[in-house]
Amino acid sequence: REGLDLSDSDEYEEDRDDQSEEEEDKYEDAQEDHHKTIPTKAVDDLDAKLKALKLKYSSVQNPNLKNALKLYLHVGGNTPKAKWIVSEKFTTYNFIKVNKLEDNDNNNNINDDDEFDDDDEGGFWILKVGNKIRVRVSTDMQLKMFGDQRRIDFVDSGVWAMRFFSDEEYREFVTRFQNCLFENVYGLKASDENKVKVYGKDFMGWAKPEVADDSVWEREDEEVWRSKTPVRSRNELLEEFEEAASDGGIQSVALGALDNSFLVNDSGVQVVKNFSHGIHGKGVYVKFDNGGKRGSGGSSLNLTPQKALLMRGETNMILMCPENEGKPHSTGVNQLDIETGKVVTEWKFEKDGTDITMRDITNDTKGSQLDPSESTFLGLDDNRLSQWDMRDRKGMVQTSSPVLHWTQGHQFSRGTNFQCFATTGDGSIVVGSLDGKIRLYSTTSMRQAKTAFPGLGSPITHVDVTYDGKWILGTTDTYLILICTLFTDKDGRTKTGFSGRMGNKIPAPRLLKLTPVDAHTAGKHNKFHGGRFSWVTESGKQERHLVATVGKFSVIWDFQQVKNSAHECYRNQQGLKSCYCYKLMTRNESIIESRFMHDKFAVSDSPEAPLVVATPQKVTSYSMSDGKGKRQQ
Repeated sequence: REGLDLSDSDEYEEDRDDQSEEEEDKYEDAQEDHHKTIPTKAVDDLDAKLKALKLKYSSVQNPNLKNALKLYLHVGGNTPKAKWIVSEKFTTYNFIKVNKLEDNDNNNNINDDDEFDDDDEGGFWILKVGNKIRVRVSTDMQLKMFGDQRRIDFVDSGVWAMRFFSDEEYREFVTRFQNCLFENVYGLKASDENKVKVYGKDFMGWAKPEVADDSVWEREDEEVWRSKTPVRSRNELLEEFEEAASDGGIQSVALGALDNSFLVNDSGVQVVKNFSHGIHGKGVYVKFDNGGKRGSGGSSLNLTPQKALLMRGETNMILMCPENEGKPHSTGVNQLDIETGKVVTEWKFEKDGTDITMRDITNDTKGSQLDPSESTFLGLDDNRLSQWDMRDRKGMVQTSSPVLHWTQGHQFSRGTNFQCFATTGDGSIVVGSLDGKIRLYSTTSMRQAKTAFPGLGSPITHVDVTYDGKWILGTTDTYLILICTLFTDKDGRTKTGFSGRMGNKIPAPRLLKLTPVDAHTAGKHNKFHGGRFSWVTESGKQERHLVATVGKFSVIWDFQQVKNSAHECYRNQQGLKSCYCYKLMTRNESIIESRFMHDKFAVSDSPEAPLVVATPQKVTSYSMSDGKGKRQQ
C-alpha cells in the first residue's frame, strides 16, 4: 500500500518541455509583430496583473529553484483502493526555526512573528512544504527514506511523499532533517563536538552509523541460526483459539510455561490451559479473596492490578497495584495463591524503617517463575533498583510482620528516572530510562552499570532482553530500538556489555518502525508498547521473533531478518538502519498485550510458539505455519 511506485518523475520534464514549446511559438509570433510598439504603461499593468494571479505554473519556469520537489498525498487508507495522488507538481520546502506551532483541524499555522534566525537559541525546527505542510521535526513524523527513488514519506495529518529532482537534493534534505532533529531533541547544534557530548566518544557509531562495525550483528549467531532454526520462506498466522473474557474483561496477561496461563482483571483471575496451538479456557475463574476483610467496594477485594508476576512454580502470583490512578508507583504487593484465590499476604516495601514505593517488579531471571522455591523478586523505582525477599533475615517465611526484606540494591542520589527493566537467563539486569538511556547491570552489583547506552531522545517505556543477554529491545512511542551487547575484549574473548566495559567499537543499533501509512492508520494517539522477544528459557536456544503492540495492531518482526545487514530494508538508507518488514495482525479493538508463548509450545511444523493477543474483551491465539497470504510490508 505504501510502496506504490511514484514512477512519474518524467512528468516534470514533460511539463517543462511543453512550456518551452509554448514559449518558442510565442517567441516566433512576437518576431513577426516586432514592428508593433506596445505602450510601456500597458506592459507594466500586464506584468502587475500576472504577478497578482500567482499562476501555478510560474515556478516551472525556474527549474533550478532551490529546495524544489514534487509532493504526493496518500488516499484510501488501508483499503484496496489506496493510491498516491499528486498534490503539488512543483513546490519547495524549507526548515524554519519557530517559537510555537499552532495546531488546528485544518492546518498548522506559523506566525511570522514567531520565526527565529538559525543561530538564535531557543525555539524549535519545523518543516514547511509549500502552503500545505507545517510540522515539527520529530520522530512523530515517522519519516521513511527511499534513496533509490529520491523519495521521503512522512505523516502529518495524512501521509505525504516528497520526490526530489536529483540525488544531491535528496541527500541534502536528509542531512538537514537529521541535523534539525538532533537540535530539537537535545537543544544543541548538530556539530561533531556536540555529538560527542551527547553520545560519548565510545558511541560515535550511533551518531555516524556509516563508520560503525556491523559485522557483529551476524557473526556470533550465524551457526546457531543455521543449525537450530527452521528457515521458512513464507509464514502465516492462523487463528486457533478465541477466548471471551469473564467477569469484567482483561487488564493483563500472565503467561505460564507449564500447564496454565492467567487473564487478570480487577476482581479475579481467569485460568486458561496452555496448548501447542495457543491458550484455551478451562472454565475456571478465581475471585480475589483477602480472608474476609472488606474491600473498598464490598466484601470482595478489588485490587486494580497493574502488574501480575508468576512465582513459585507458577502456583503463586504477585499483584502490584498502583496507589494513585494514572501513576504506576505502589507501596507494596499482594501475594495470591492461585489455586484458592486467596491473597495470602499483603506485603509492604520498606527500607531502613521507612515506607518506599516501586514502579515495576520482575522475576530474578528469565525463567525463575518455574522455580517452586523462589522467594525473591526485583523491584524498580524512579531512582531505585533492588531485590526483595519474602523471608526474614534468617530465611524464615514471615507471617506476623509482612514487610519485604531489601536484600540488595541501590538508591541513586541523582535523577536516573528509571522506567522499566528486565532480566536475562543468568539474572543480569537491563534498565530503561525516561531520557532514553539503557543501562546494563551484572549479577554481582546493582550499584554501578557495566554499560550505559545513550538515549536517542525518546523515553524507553518497556525493555526486554534475550535469554543469553546478547540482544536488547527497547520500546519508545514511535519506534523500537534493537541493541547488540557483544564486544571483543583485549584478550580476544567475546563478551556482553553485562560483564564488562564495551570499549569504543560498539555497533550502531537498529530501529524497528511502522511505515508512514500504517503509523497513520494506527492513529495519532496510539503508541508502541510492550515490545518483546519470543520466550526462551533454555541456554543455546535462540529467540526467533519480536512483537510489539500499537493501537489495534500486533506487529511481528523476523529476528534473523532484522539482523541481516544485506536485508533490502537497509539499502539506500542514511543514518541508523530502520527495518519496515513485518507482519500486522489487526483486531477490532485496542490491544492490551501481544506475547509469544513459551518456546516449548512451538510444534515441529511451526517456526514459532503461538502468539497470544489480548484485548479487553477476548484473548486470541495464533499459530505460525507455512502458507500463502503473508502480509509483509
